[in-house]
Amino acid sequence: MATKKEKGKLKRKWLHRYRMVVLNDDTFEERFSLNLTRLNVFIVTVLSAIILIGLTTVLIAFTPLREFIPGYASTKLTKDVITLENKTDSLLTSIQLQQQKYDRIQMVLSGNITAAEYARIDSIAKVETANQENLPIPIEEDSLLREEVDREDKFNVIEGATSRTNFIFFTPVTGTISDGFNAEKKHYAVDITSAANSPVKAAADGTVIFAGWSTDTGNTILMEHSYGVITVYKHMATLSKKQNDQVQAGEVIGIVGNTGELTNGPHLHFELWMDGYPQDPTNFINFQ
Repeated sequence: MATKKEKGKLKRKWLHRYRMVVLNDDTFEERFSLNLTRLNVFIVTVLSAIILIGLTTVLIAFTPLREFIPGYASTKLTKDVITLENKTDSLLTSIQLQQQKYDRIQMVLSGNITAAEYARIDSIAKVETANQENLPIPIEEDSLLREEVDREDKFNVIEGATSRTNFIFFTPVTGTISDGFNAEKKHYAVDITSAANSPVKAAADGTVIFAGWSTDTGNTILMEHSYGVITVYKHMATLSKKQNDQVQAGEVIGIVGNTGELTNGPHLHFELWMDGYPQDPTNFINFQ
């Protein structure tokens, strides 16, 4: 334990006055002098350090200078990242919806799916779409009612459409029906034999949602019309329309051909779908 003598010596040491003098090197004239103690120097040093640390903290926290410090992201970069994340989410949702639509088109193209299977997959896609858009999922009773109404109305689509928009089908091509509609054999179409290079015309006003080549069906066009109606034209020699084209009823979209593996002569394979259900085209169109 320090004695009074030691304490007095320590106090004198901290409070002992020193004189700092600045002299002219040539004349030794005193230009500036300052009285100091160890305690004064210590206090000034500590205060200076605290002020320096405080100013540095303020500059880093509240000015753009922090962006030059490794580990800190700029405000603009952060906003850009958030914007890109939102756009990415939107694009992913759009891609998923487009993929669902593309899958349904592929089902129609292949012809290897029943109406019940199509309706089931379509209902799943609608539920997934509702979830992605934060919409309420339909309750079971509502879904059953919708299915019942669909079953009752699936053969009355054209009548309803006719009363509202005078929906009339145009004959895509005239000729002899070589193979008719047969749901049991999954032949959801009529094959119309016609002379090669005969023009194929759109059955109604609509939009081309697919125009391209398939190994089985050759040159193929899918058109989407009002009220959930889709028409399909397969095995054409050439196509005169491309995807997203707007087409009028009776407008030429290609010519009769014999392309693809599932054909044995010039003809048009024509399908008619209504709200996901295949229909017998001869119920609505006269091909003779």
